[in-house]
Amino acid sequence: MNRAFPLYALLLFCLSALIFSCSPTVKQDGKKVLIYTKNGKGFIHDNIQASVDMLTALCNDNEIEYDISEDPSLFTEDNLAQYDALIFSNTNNEAFDNNEQRLAFKRYIQAGGGFVGIHSACGSERQWPWFWKMLGGTFVRHCPYQKFDVIITDPNHPSTEFFAGDWKWEDEGYYLHHLNPDVHVLLSHDMTTIEDKGKDDYPGTIFGDLYPGAWCHEFDGGKEWYTSYGHSIKHYSDSNFRQHVLGGILWTIDKPAVDFSKASATELETNNLLIPIIKPKA
Repeated sequence: MNRAFPLYALLLFCLSALIFSCSPTVKQDGKKVLIYTKNGKGFIHDNIQASVDMLTALCNDNEIEYDISEDPSLFTEDNLAQYDALIFSNTNNEAFDNNEQRLAFKRYIQAGGGFVGIHSACGSERQWPWFWKMLGGTFVRHCPYQKFDVIITDPNHPSTEFFAGDWKWEDEGYYLHHLNPDVHVLLSHDMTTIEDKGKDDYPGTIFGDLYPGAWCHEFDGGKEWYTSYGHSIKHYSDSNFRQHVLGGILWTIDKPAVDFSKASATELETNNLLIPIIKPKA
């Protein structure tokens, strides 16, 4: 019996393989995010490009579509409707140019939008209390850059479940004011391992020996995740940090599509600025 592979079958197999290899990748559930990096007047981190490089790699590896921008004019309802989450990657100071953009952002959250904040995102929109509540707090100061222990407060969240034990880390330990009491804490600074001459003044003992370092919650219709870690350029190539951020993104986009019919805000609230106990340093 002739067991030779027929020539026509071989050609058909090769053609099929070629077509398959050239087929576009199917994006995971059509998820899409905006990687946003705008900084207003004030301190700007040198880690922004490294953070963007990390985020684009994570998105590519997980078949998540993305846009990258620092242009606040993108904050309109028509444009924001396409995104499952907005990633504020080391934004700082004024993240928007005007109140129309702020209102569009607020309505996006109310419409079921997702928000991911990384490191200095907590220093964005320091005059806007609603933004503080949405993110979970607002920056006030940090300890000197140093090695300290990070406690895995919730080991069952997608952004923490991969840790084998508490995290030995080197970073700025961020302290925030006006912490929203509804946040679910995921990681905490071990304050007993931090050298900081000012920590007796703030945060003091209000949180005992732990201080929230990363959290998530659902607020005003949206789904929000924030990590205070990530000051150094080298952090964005660290496997634990990358997995931490990826878990936060995947948790945030695991939700229905944005629906602006659910948004209720028709105008921006009066700011009602609250004065921090300690003046922000960066």
